[in-house]
Amino acid sequence: MGRHSLPDAYAPEERGEASPRRRRRTIAVATLLVLAVATGAGVAVKGGLLSFSESCEDSAVRLTLAASPDIAPAVREIAERTRADEVKSDGHCLDVEVVARDSSKVAEALAGGGPPGFQVWLPDSDLWLDRAEGLGTGVPVSPSDSIASSPVVVAMVPSAAGRLGWPEKTYSWAELVATAIGTEKIRLGAADPARSATGLLALTSIGGSSARQGGDSDTRVAETAKVLAERMSDSDAQVRETVARSGSGAEEGNPQRNQAVLISEQAAFTHNAEAADSGRLNLFHPEDGTPLLDYPYTLVDEEELTLTQSRAALRFMTLLNDKGARAVFARYGFRPADGSAEDAVAASAGARSPQPYATSAAEAPSAKQLQEMLGMWTITVQSARLTTVVDASGSMSTPVPGRGQSRMDVTKESLIQALTQFTPDDEIGLWEFATTLDGTKDYRKLMPTRRLGDPAQGGSTHREKLSAAFAGLQPVPGGATGLYDTVLASYEEARSTYVKGKFNALVILTDGSNQDDDGISRSALTSRLKELADPERPVPVIAIAVGPDADREEVAEIARITGGDGYEVSDPAEIQAVIFQAIMAAGQNGRAAQE
Repeated sequence: MGRHSLPDAYAPEERGEASPRRRRRTIAVATLLVLAVATGAGVAVKGGLLSFSESCEDSAVRLTLAASPDIAPAVREIAERTRADEVKSDGHCLDVEVVARDSSKVAEALAGGGPPGFQVWLPDSDLWLDRAEGLGTGVPVSPSDSIASSPVVVAMVPSAAGRLGWPEKTYSWAELVATAIGTEKIRLGAADPARSATGLLALTSIGGSSARQGGDSDTRVAETAKVLAERMSDSDAQVRETVARSGSGAEEGNPQRNQAVLISEQAAFTHNAEAADSGRLNLFHPEDGTPLLDYPYTLVDEEELTLTQSRAALRFMTLLNDKGARAVFARYGFRPADGSAEDAVAASAGARSPQPYATSAAEAPSAKQLQEMLGMWTITVQSARLTTVVDASGSMSTPVPGRGQSRMDVTKESLIQALTQFTPDDEIGLWEFATTLDGTKDYRKLMPTRRLGDPAQGGSTHREKLSAAFAGLQPVPGGATGLYDTVLASYEEARSTYVKGKFNALVILTDGSNQDDDGISRSALTSRLKELADPERPVPVIAIAVGPDADREEVAEIARITGGDGYEVSDPAEIQAVIFQAIMAAGQNGRAAQE
């Protein structure tokens, strides 16, 4: 191939105004454009606008790009073409190695702060960016534009789709899933929402759709999650493998085969390209909108990149967004970054009118909505056993700015709201603590840790009694924070009453640091916790520091000994979301340890 900087097939096109979703990711591009302006016109000459005669092997700038496995083949084809065409950046040939990496595993590794081994990351969804950032102690990531997209849909084998009236009949997410797993008894599979953006976006869409129906939507979503958990796969690729490959009675009647799956349109495209005609999937695009996998192009540890690497990374991103690359992505079943439908791609994936496959994508769920859904999923798939330990020291009467309520009042409201997300099989108890609260003890057990659905005295349930106990919490005038003794006592009981098969954890909320000079020391507490912590019977401490006076680092260090972590909220109203985020994180850590 001849040497040139920008092949005609890769020529950039004018693009319309970016969608709000794409405008959010401008950090890397803005940084690189500033670098481009600062280096002046000389760089423009070197930046690929003129050809160079030196050997590509000698001058190449090499990058490693970790891509989600579904899009890696398409990106690798573009990278190989770029290498063959000797496309350049700043006079250096581009040599991009594309490696397939599961997005959830990359996010977990980056959050852990380990050396990434790659300069660019292409996850299948920007929801992994929040996961990668973790508590802000991991490897920094700088997201930029999306380079492709694919809507999340419900795919069915023809016999099941026909029973639901496909393609003429349309449904909302909630109606479609309820009909499939309810009256029609269609076997529905999905990937684990804790590991799959497709699974999480689908479950969040079902939750939002159910909430719009009114009534007890939380219970309906929890029931749906239970059904999905029964036929859950670890990854999107594994979900595809569970679908019947033909319409034969042996295939469709096999109880191990799913008749419907929650997957991306691109995954259905790939399945249909490989399946026999009778095994091709039909797609339902719910009428209340399909969320998008959006494949954000992301620089990893940008400050550690050289100027040459940064500009080369930007150069490759522009190639991934040009006309030639979009044609490659379409051949692999992807839509353009803006989510617009291409009839040939949609039809090959199994879409037909009047299914609304060409309508605008659903609004992306917020980070808070995703965290809450993940928390719900964790405690639904594996019932929770939680002991909640609430600071009742006098400082909890401090007003929360702008709310007209005390820290305790807002904390109680948040706990009562969080309680609605748990199922009758979950076990929850309540302790309170303040110095000399119960004689010489700094703590008092208010409610035992029992099933929420268990009957209680007076014809009520444990859930109702616990809700009333939350509502009755009051700050102790003059009481100080007896943290260390309380942590040890509550942890010892949680360990001694451990229930196998449940997610056991201790949730501690405090607005201060330990103030009991007569109790156990911090060093003695940490030593004792190290003795008690057992990976075979994990009870992570989820420590939530409430308000500006709490010492997050202190509680975090204590919690990490047990496999948990510390969190900080400036407003107690955030407690509900943080609890579910923490449950999800601790659940993932526990599962990783077991694997």
